[in-house]
Amino acid sequence: MRNYEIMYIVRPDLEEAQTKETVERFNTILTDNGAEVTETKEVGKKRLAYEINDFADGFYVILQVNAPKLALDEFTRLSAINDNILRSLIVREDD
Repeated sequence: MRNYEIMYIVRPDLEEAQTKETVERFNTILTDNGAEVTETKEVGKKRLAYEINDFADGFYVILQVNAPKLALDEFTRLSAINDNILRSLIVREDD
């Protein structure tokens, strides 16, 4: 398993409880597929450089994970079809 940083943007029009539920759901998706979430940082609402789906703001979440490819593939698949997540990015950290 390798270390990764995952950043994703949640829709800003969700209530706080829905945002927390989305973050917990995607942490659970990772851990259920063999990943270890070492840090979850909710950066908060920030202005986007350009509009995504008519949203000018987004709620940023950054995760530090130690994960196999299977967990990342499942995260990518489910975040792409979830309407609450605007964008996601996975970056492998150097060992």
